[in-house]
Amino acid sequence: MEKSDSSFGNEIAAYWTQRASGYSKVNREELVNGQKERWGTELISGILSAPCLSGKEKRPGIRVLDCGTGPGFFAILLAQAAFRVDAVDYTENMLSEAEKNACAEGISGDSGLLSFQKMNAEELTFPDETFDAVVSRNLTWNLPHPERAYSEWFRVLKKGGVLLNFDADWYGYLRDEKMKQAHAEDLRHVEESGAENFHEGEGIDTAWIERIARRNPLTYEKRPEWDVLTCRKLGYSFAEADPGAGERVLSEDEKINYASTPVFLVRAVR
Repeated sequence: MEKSDSSFGNEIAAYWTQRASGYSKVNREELVNGQKERWGTELISGILSAPCLSGKEKRPGIRVLDCGTGPGFFAILLAQAAFRVDAVDYTENMLSEAEKNACAEGISGDSGLLSFQKMNAEELTFPDETFDAVVSRNLTWNLPHPERAYSEWFRVLKKGGVLLNFDADWYGYLRDEKMKQAHAEDLRHVEESGAENFHEGEGIDTAWIERIARRNPLTYEKRPEWDVLTCRKLGYSFAEADPGAGERVLSEDEKINYASTPVFLVRAVR
């Protein structure tokens, strides 16, 4: 990684280090409310759709990579469903929160179902064709070189393995005036409705993450079209985007917060 890239990566890591405890609180709430069931249905059905699994439910033998695990929500959910999960994140504080959350949910390293490792999504150290599935949430928008992550996911997937990447055009309002106006409307609706405000970043100045977003390449791309085209270019045998994924998995408060920024799913098969 070039020096400028390394410096920018350190800034991203510093931001998420500060966000770790607050973001962990959000994940813990997801584990005890309806979010867990909605996300579980979405993830499990998506993983079991992988052609390499031929539709067979043999979960203890299915290996999943959770890339950018943060405080561990996906990883814990999938380990509880008896998948074997390797969960990675670039931020040590996030991994610490993930381990605490897993222990609180009764998932220990001794179970053989879940391991956490510090790793860069753009430079994975796993061997080729290791995983039946790769899952990720709210990661790619935040990467300096997101195409490298898509390439690494392709490399570590088995032939016929599936990628399930949930993301959104989170900071598109920084490039587009109409999106900026729609974002302002979202904030107004949040205040008027009394919904929980998810834009505040657990009390951390939003100007910090906006400075980061202005340097991230995906802030300036049309998504999820960019993601699908990138997957096809990299050689995935199948790639499509589902712009309605958020309607299935988000809470009502989240839908109010992100009305103009719908969560999408990029599903791709190696």
